[in-house]
Amino acid sequence: MTHFPPPAEELRLLDLELRQLDARRAQLLHRRAWLVTALQAAARPAPAPGAPPRPEASAPRVQNVLLVLGAVLLTIAAMAFTLVSWGHLGIVGRALVLGGVTVTVLAAPVPLLKRGLRSTAESVAGIGLALTVLDAYAVRQVTSLDVDATGYVAAASAVLAALWTAYGLLPRTPGLRLPLPAALAAAQLPLALWAVAADAGLYGLTAAVLVTAGFDTGVALRVPTRSVRITAAVGAYGLGAWGVWAAGWLSWTATGPSAAARAAALLLFAAGVALTAARREAAGKQAVGLTVAAGLLTVAALGGTARSVLPDAWTVLAYLACGVALLAAVRVDRQPETVRLGLARASAAVQGLALLWTLPSVAIALLGPVAWAEQVWSGAPGDLREAVAADAPWPPDAQAVPVVLAAVAVVLLLAVRDTVWRPRALTGVLVLAWATALVLPVVLEVPYAAGLVAFGITTAGPLAAAAWIRPSERPRAATEEPSATATAVPTAVGFPAPGPTAMVLALLTSLSLAFLSLTTEPATLAVLSTLTALFAAASWKPHLAPVTAPASLAYAAMLACATGAAADWQPQYTALLVLAVPVAAALLAARLGDARATVPVEVAGAIAALLAVGLAAVSADLPVIALVLALCGVITAGTAIRPDRRPVAYASAALFVLATWVRLAAWDISTPEAYTLPVTVPALLVGALARRRDPEASSWTAYGPGLAATLVPSLLTAWGDPDWTRPLLLGLAALSVTLLGAGHHLQAPLLLGGTVLALDALHELAPYIAQVTDALPRWVPPALAGLLLLALGATYEQRLRDARKMRDFLGNMH
Repeated sequence: MTHFPPPAEELRLLDLELRQLDARRAQLLHRRAWLVTALQAAARPAPAPGAPPRPEASAPRVQNVLLVLGAVLLTIAAMAFTLVSWGHLGIVGRALVLGGVTVTVLAAPVPLLKRGLRSTAESVAGIGLALTVLDAYAVRQVTSLDVDATGYVAAASAVLAALWTAYGLLPRTPGLRLPLPAALAAAQLPLALWAVAADAGLYGLTAAVLVTAGFDTGVALRVPTRSVRITAAVGAYGLGAWGVWAAGWLSWTATGPSAAARAAALLLFAAGVALTAARREAAGKQAVGLTVAAGLLTVAALGGTARSVLPDAWTVLAYLACGVALLAAVRVDRQPETVRLGLARASAAVQGLALLWTLPSVAIALLGPVAWAEQVWSGAPGDLREAVAADAPWPPDAQAVPVVLAAVAVVLLLAVRDTVWRPRALTGVLVLAWATALVLPVVLEVPYAAGLVAFGITTAGPLAAAAWIRPSERPRAATEEPSATATAVPTAVGFPAPGPTAMVLALLTSLSLAFLSLTTEPATLAVLSTLTALFAAASWKPHLAPVTAPASLAYAAMLACATGAAADWQPQYTALLVLAVPVAAALLAARLGDARATVPVEVAGAIAALLAVGLAAVSADLPVIALVLALCGVITAGTAIRPDRRPVAYASAALFVLATWVRLAAWDISTPEAYTLPVTVPALLVGALARRRDPEASSWTAYGPGLAATLVPSLLTAWGDPDWTRPLLLGLAALSVTLLGAGHHLQAPLLLGGTVLALDALHELAPYIAQVTDALPRWVPPALAGLLLLALGATYEQRLRDARKMRDFLGNMH
């Protein structure tokens, strides 16, 4: 017959075996790691005795270093010869040196390549290219050309670029990798230097730089040689960035249509180059980035031209219109996917920058009314802009802010048709429409009263949208990534984000409206009453109640405070009016069927109750404070009637006790029992009920707190009381508690009562003990102590047995 141990014993055995398995596994893993290390060490070939050390540098690396170093030294020597010793030679000598040395050095790589000495040939070719630069300098020093230094450098760099290109393309020097990149590097200078020499101005210099960048782009796209393509790409990006920055600065600082048009031509040329490069790439992130750059440059060109003829307030709108126009190219199916994606991102970037420009105006319209918290009921301003900009200046040229917000909202609504991005776009449309409605009355400078109405409508609109969008309409999250130009027909699906977003917008606007109404008493009372009713009505929608119900209670508490202030009541009386809010919260929480809304409503009621207590405490009127605490206790007691809120009864008892204490303090009662007995009695009743439900419950838990609440303070007071009444009553009470504990075998009453009784008796006998002590000789106390120790030592074993019996007796008690 199989024996199954008890569950606890079986669990212990399983844990023991698992620990043993873990220890064995750790030991095996450690042994395996050691074996792997030993095998790897054995697999390595041991160095032969006397073998030479491994070289730190390879032979090709040493060769390249020596060749480069030699080329550098020869170039330095040639420069020294040209600059220092040039004047000691005649015309014929100079010509022979220039022609002979340069031709010889440039011809030397050909036989070197035939013999396979490629690295040496590259070094000699580099020396030859450096000599051509020195030859150009020498020619400038010998001849007397009527050309300034900048123009000569431009011409020389062009000639050198052509010569180096021809040298690199010779049939016998195709293996050299240095001439063609060097020629391309030299080709970066001619146009820009000619523009400087010809005094072409900023426009001419920028055009020269952009043309050079375009040339580099063509080379990078058509030449297959990797070194040439890298050099061309560096030049294209470097000069292109410089030229684009200069053209953009010229467009932004243009003071008339002519200057703006010239700058726009430069920007459009750069955009054409970038777009051509993107179409040639046809795929990859680089093509998308080039298309984004082309789109932004096009917007900068067209927007800058329009800006030159429009007022400053409409500058951002002009650029935004150009950015939105890019979306027309996205719809062209003949465009590559990367180009369409880049144009879409460029348009999105322009719209994002336009929205960024509107943020200060929206922030002031939303947060500006908070400043009225320091100027409550100081008088209504003239218009809404003065009201919202009471503590912050309104941004200049903000007339186009509502138009920009509305335009981007329309673009999002019409352009985004993908089923994945459509819900997010609709959320953006909701936010932008709210921002437009928030800023529009401020921009129009409507009267203050009309502005309050407009803010109220802006609050009610998102709240109605949140009520209309139900949680059951939310779709499943899509996992696939949408394409850049998806034009799917919009489907009748719900949207996850607009509902919560609309609720947040409504709350934000309501707070701004509440602060905005603090200018006058009638406005404050009217607005707070409206907000209370509005959010209370929205609470009938179950999915809104967790937010709108607490908001309604919060505004009701504000309304109560404002009503008390308008009636010129003192704070303690206003506190009584505020208590209507927690009463309403308790009643509403009892009737709500949705558990998600119950807790927020109760929290709002508790905060309102704390507000009432705080208002009563400000006045220091003890009777009213006691009344407020007692009413809070009644509210919590009513809440504790609900089966799921039984623990609230403890808070109710605490509030009643606090109310009693405050009332006793108001009556100038200093007797501690008057404060402790209201705690002890209900505590003992609760303990008795707990013991009835659970007879095995400890008496320390059931009766300890209640008994200690009265016995300990009374004992402390009795020790300083010269009268005999309090010690006598305390002794009788402690004796009663001790007898009850002994009779019912309860540990807590027995020990607490006995300890208090002993200490109280000691306090009463202390004077007599002191008299006896003074009357005895000084040797008597030590003698008595010694006799006591002898007696204990003689009966030590019996005393231990008695102590064990007492311990067992007390341990058997509850």
